[in-house]
Amino acid sequence: MAKGPRTAKSFRLKSKPTIAKLQQALADLDQHLLELANLRAEMSGQLAELRRAEGQPDFQLSDEDRQLAAVVEGNKGPLPAGAVRAVFRELLSACRAMVKPLRVAFLGPQYSYSHLAAIHRFGQQVEYVAVGSIAAVFEEVIRGHCQFGVVPLENSTDGRIADTLDMFIRTPIRICGQIELEIHHALLGKSARSDIKEIYSKPQALSQCRNWLSKHLPGARLIEVTSTSTAAQLAAEKPGAAAIASTQAGIHYGLNILAENIEDNPGNTTRFAVIGNLSCPRTGHDKTALMFQVEHRPGALAEAMNIFKRNRLNLTWIESFPVPGCRGAYYFFVEMEGHESESRVRRALVTLEKKTQRLELLGSYPIPTPVNA
Repeated sequence: MAKGPRTAKSFRLKSKPTIAKLQQALADLDQHLLELANLRAEMSGQLAELRRAEGQPDFQLSDEDRQLAAVVEGNKGPLPAGAVRAVFRELLSACRAMVKPLRVAFLGPQYSYSHLAAIHRFGQQVEYVAVGSIAAVFEEVIRGHCQFGVVPLENSTDGRIADTLDMFIRTPIRICGQIELEIHHALLGKSARSDIKEIYSKPQALSQCRNWLSKHLPGARLIEVTSTSTAAQLAAEKPGAAAIASTQAGIHYGLNILAENIEDNPGNTTRFAVIGNLSCPRTGHDKTALMFQVEHRPGALAEAMNIFKRNRLNLTWIESFPVPGCRGAYYFFVEMEGHESESRVRRALVTLEKKTQRLELLGSYPIPTPVNA
């Protein structure tokens, strides 16, 4: 009689465990996991071929988001959710790379928070392209040098990222995903904390740690640099210097952790947008982002915002941005619950178009689950 597929229960020892028995059971289990991982990769390739034959994209980021969320939600331990997420993220990344190798641009250098956000979303089986500015991330995607880019959108402490909003105004690019990264800053250096005279970091990181710094290192000179990774590199080269950066950046540059979690706001979070040219299908748990400009007259904005209320669309983000060269005029960035394919969202967009001077749909994408940097 043919044997059915093995279950997790079938690998459990039926007699008293010994070191030898457990070692053999683990070896057998590893081989079974390997077989299943390769089977998943094979089926991922088959799915991509069928999609290609029907004129669809080889893969959908929203599918990966849904699959990963389902696995984490179904985890019963003892592995913690973060470990399960990391394991399956890399499995998804490897399967995707077999189907279509990806290039993803981010605001570098390596181990900046943008880099960490990109790794959390795409895994390690990706060719990452570090560039020197947010504008350059957009350019890499627009010119087709990279399929996707990762750019910071908003920080819970410092608010909007102006350079990102400016590029959405200037370029025809879509948001096809988001990463919500819980930011935890560390003080890194090679000198003892009592010997620190200078602290390097990007302006936003220094701002997010200002109270901690004034209390614990009031005499240190704060020096702004272009990224937290650059700060870590400088701290590694200069005696008496420290950096505010991620612990991963500290490990990369051989720095000691002088203090952890020094951000003033323990809920410090940065939202990153995944930009590209893909449209994400509806998952049932989505957000839609758009940008619009109204006439510069009394009541124009109120009329536009009332459209969302009438269609029972819950707004999760509203941001204004000055129209370049037009004093007193603003663009408004709005994010709402729902997908652009839903009837209530479509109705709102049709009505909003009649009330605005410019309307751009930036994209719909699954609501992200926060991850820890």
